[in-house]
Amino acid sequence: MFEGFKRTQILTNGVSINLVYGGSGPPILLLHGYPQTHTEWHKIAPILQKHFTVVATDLRGYGDSSKPDADPQDHSAYCKRTTARDQVDVMTKLGFEYFHVIGHDRGARVGHRMALDYPGKIMTFTSLDVVSSQAAFDSMDSQLAFSWFHWNLMRQPSPLPETMIGNSAKVYLDFLLDSWTSVDGAITDEAYGEYLRCFQDPETIRATCADYRAIELDLIHDEEDRGTKLSCPVLVLWAANMPKRPGWQTGRKLNILDSWRERAVSVRGRSIQCGHFLPEEAPIETAREITAFLC
Repeated sequence: MFEGFKRTQILTNGVSINLVYGGSGPPILLLHGYPQTHTEWHKIAPILQKHFTVVATDLRGYGDSSKPDADPQDHSAYCKRTTARDQVDVMTKLGFEYFHVIGHDRGARVGHRMALDYPGKIMTFTSLDVVSSQAAFDSMDSQLAFSWFHWNLMRQPSPLPETMIGNSAKVYLDFLLDSWTSVDGAITDEAYGEYLRCFQDPETIRATCADYRAIELDLIHDEEDRGTKLSCPVLVLWAANMPKRPGWQTGRKLNILDSWRERAVSVRGRSIQCGHFLPEEAPIETAREITAFLC
């Protein structure tokens, strides 16, 4: 995977961020989601690098990036504001003052915060298969709570979710990947091996639970910015086929595109016939939409 890409780690903001990068042209930062790592971009990065310089990182707490301790009363170590700063610093150290951001799942939440906190640096923002956290929690209903059961589990006080997930990490990972995927064989054996290697590390389980608990602080930051619209152009792509997770992202009330139009000046997008993992289930179509948007 990532043949021709360079691998490195960059120290910034008190952590080490693991990443790969390659290609030439305008810079793109790819931010993965849960329960994955930068590996989720292995199909789409080679397509994008034909036109862009592509950087794919592991978020703090994930993959081979640092997993700092988290204060149970202070969620700043894993809030999206802190994680966004990590990624901006990484891009600066790579020599990119301005760049495009493409985020999937957790990565889209980091990208959203990045575009709010660093509007002068973010050229465009692409969100893959999420509504904003604020929209989701404002409209939470039983259907969305069912689909987002992992949010409600992982927000519980330590060590309950860490113990429950850690006691059966492979079973838990397999359930998430199966429930959120609708294209058979989309997650390759090599990619799955990387996900399992990283996910079953007790430090990853601890850190990712801290990441989800940080929603308490994330929502405070979001409330402070309620009504502030992103100034950069926004592309929204989402899964059209989630039969195992009814109410995924939207519950009974939300519309993904409308939810982003409330949060950005210029928004366009559409659904793609696949499950949650767009970069792996529909890499060619997803890359085509991204390239058309950026070019």
